Amino acid sequence: MRRVVVTGMGGVTPLGDSWQSISTALKAGRSGVRVMTEWDQHAEIQTRLGVPADHFTVPAHYPRKMVRSMGRVALLGVRATELALQDAGLLDDPMLKLGRVGVAYGSSFGSVEPMLALGKNLAQGRLTGISATGYIQAMSHTAAVNIGVYFGLTGRMIATSTACTSSSQAIGYAYETIQAGKQAVMIAGGSDELNICTAAVFDTLYATSTRNEDPTGTPQPFDRDRDGLVVGEGGCTLILEDREHALARGARIYAEVLGFGTNSDGAHITQPQKETMADTIRLALADAGLGADAIDWVNAHGTATEHGDIAETHATREVFQRAVPITSLKSYFGHTLGACGSIEAWVGIKMSRAGWAAPTLNLRNPDPRCADLDYLQGAPRKMQAQTFLSNNFAFGGINTALVIRCEM
Repeated sequence: MRRVVVTGMGGVTPLGDSWQSISTALKAGRSGVRVMTEWDQHAEIQTRLGVPADHFTVPAHYPRKMVRSMGRVALLGVRATELALQDAGLLDDPMLKLGRVGVAYGSSFGSVEPMLALGKNLAQGRLTGISATGYIQAMSHTAAVNIGVYFGLTGRMIATSTACTSSSQAIGYAYETIQAGKQAVMIAGGSDELNICTAAVFDTLYATSTRNEDPTGTPQPFDRDRDGLVVGEGGCTLILEDREHALARGARIYAEVLGFGTNSDGAHITQPQKETMADTIRLALADAGLGADAIDWVNAHGTATEHGDIAETHATREVFQRAVPITSLKSYFGHTLGACGSIEAWVGIKMSRAGWAAPTLNLRNPDPRCADLDYLQGAPRKMQAQTFLSNNFAFGGINTALVIRCEM
């Protein structure tokens, strides 16, 4: 089977759109969490915390006609893809329009405002105000479709909408597509926007942090004093490519995707199962043809929810049978939902290539109910780490694991 490499990466995150700005924040221990005064009108919601990409605006060079079909979810995805294609040296390549480049992209759902407007009009028995562009902005595959249209892509289209595993599944399915020789290049990743509706859903499940007076002290993945997640937003794209194709065009290679595993719990919508989590990791390792001892560190899902943290750490310990180094990047970016898998893969590749890994922010007292692992705390750790595992686990019991080896 064909080997699959990463030749381009780009994203929009609350900590910036460049690796320089992101690495500066990670090394300084600075998160993007802030108090969302915009939510003050919603008196019943307990959390007032979010991690917005406040700096992001519609790029001036985007044609108005193209932007009409894009809500914030699509805009984040399109911009991330533009940056990744530019990084890969493919932004203006005629190959984009020859059917050799496909898209695998995910979001939890589309943009909320047009969705609410559609529902409001229908509830009032009105059809005025309902538009095709509003529906396109709201549909769950809005990012994937708008990426295809904006860049004129004519290859296969895979739209994933599996909550927190949306972009990690997209990367995995893109990897499998290239492995099978169906496409030479795949645009893979995900995007999601921050809105009150998402925060409210987690709030009703008592899963959000309510430390509204201490925004920089939360979330706290794996910590005994954690009180829940903080919702964020962003978009991130990886350009995956057949290795021989990449070498033939003289592309820079960042990393190689070695293995992918995905399964589902089949047990409970919101309570993760450590057994199937562990099985997912084993599937990814088997796909990569590696033993657990080949993994240098684990890029955890690490949401700072009680059930999630405990189940994930015990699943990890069960597979590795050692105190493998582990960290959670959600302590900086918040939970970016459909974008988290691709953002974490991007940052994981960049950190590994640079020889260090960020600690879990706000982790001071590891929860004794979590498994015995090497939790990165305090300062960034220098590591000669070439191969890492990136895990994501979603509502509905959907699990993913990616094995990535960096070109050093």
